Amino acid sequence: MNKFFLQVVLGYAVAAAGTNAVALQAAQPAAPAQQPAGAPAPQKKEIKDPAEYNAYVGAVQQADPNAKISGLEAFVTQYPNSVMKEDALEALMGAYQQTNNVAKMGDAAQRVLAVNPNNVRALALLTYSKTAAGQMAEAKQYGQKGLDALKTFAKPDGMSDADYATLKTQLSGIFNRGVGVAALGDKDYATAETDLRAAVEASPNDVNVIYPLAMAYLQATPPDTLNGLWFIARAANLAPNPAGQAQIEKYGKAKYTKYHGSDQGWSDLMAMTKTTPLPPADLATKITQYVPPSPADQAADLVKTKKVEEMSFAEWQLVLSEGKPEDQEKVWSVLKGKPLQMQAHIISVDSSTSIKLAGSSDDIDAKRADIDLTMTAAIPAKLMPKADTDLQFEGTPVSYEPKPFVMTMKEGALLTTAAPTPAHKPPVHKKPAQ
Repeated sequence: MNKFFLQVVLGYAVAAAGTNAVALQAAQPAAPAQQPAGAPAPQKKEIKDPAEYNAYVGAVQQADPNAKISGLEAFVTQYPNSVMKEDALEALMGAYQQTNNVAKMGDAAQRVLAVNPNNVRALALLTYSKTAAGQMAEAKQYGQKGLDALKTFAKPDGMSDADYATLKTQLSGIFNRGVGVAALGDKDYATAETDLRAAVEASPNDVNVIYPLAMAYLQATPPDTLNGLWFIARAANLAPNPAGQAQIEKYGKAKYTKYHGSDQGWSDLMAMTKTTPLPPADLATKITQYVPPSPADQAADLVKTKKVEEMSFAEWQLVLSEGKPEDQEKVWSVLKGKPLQMQAHIISVDSSTSIKLAGSSDDIDAKRADIDLTMTAAIPAKLMPKADTDLQFEGTPVSYEPKPFVMTMKEGALLTTAAPTPAHKPPVHKKPAQ
């Protein structure tokens, strides 16, 4: 679990618990601390029972995490109705973190919420941990509760205004990340863009929120291509290792090339995003100075410069869906009725003779079928392919629909040995985003 996150969520809880313990006077409430003008004075907590006071102070002031855990668990068991129960359980979250006991840390957070459902640190801990575990329905639930709780989160006693503002920003970033990543998974791109952008503004160097934000912009309908390109380049710059950087940059560069028709200016965008967290006001000018050709022009240029047999499936798709009639005919006259051996990604297996596939990378990402394959004979049960896997096959194109693009193939057969030729592998680009 991210150490910075734990410092934000748990660090103050532990420190505050110790401070409160020192400040408490058994049966003698301390004088209220001076508050900023207009701010409501926080309610003071007072332990009146000396034995209860000593048990609490003795527990929170333990330097050894295991001793602190034992003391705090004993305290909440012996004094289940203590005014300091919430503080003790917050301190338990921190102590369990120090021993790397993630399960107990989460359990302590749940116990905090049983006392106070609006405890922002417990909500942040659960939002973060559920997001990291991929349990996005729960991450969204805790994240939304956290954002609501922040609206009434009072400044803790003894915290400066500046630290209070910083803490709220950091906590809101955690909550927005949970809600935004969940929305991205649900294809609720509008929510994902809003919440993930807020999370990025709270943590502008965290690739774990920058990359999902880029995907939200790029996958939306219609896409916000300019912002998407900015943040995908930013994510590539901040990737934690060379392999991750190369993978993200390859994807981003392909998206950029589709948008512009070439990679001219990509290196400039990478340089800009290396040191600048958020897009500048003149981003459109900076990126659109490289004017992309129209899809029809791209299709025409493709037909002039490349043999149909050497094109990728996505290039066929570009010409057949966006090209001029004469360019479409040049491609289709070569493909129609000719058996093709290729590889595509299975979207669904409708029956033993009918399979829906995606041949272009965009449609693979969108989980949208662009090939409707009918087999020559029923596929044996032992050879039946599964959805969300790659399939090597032979099929004969018989017709196509240009928009949304679907190529119908008949006389399908499985290929179990020879790999497809590079020209027919799922491609890396198709028509540019508009």
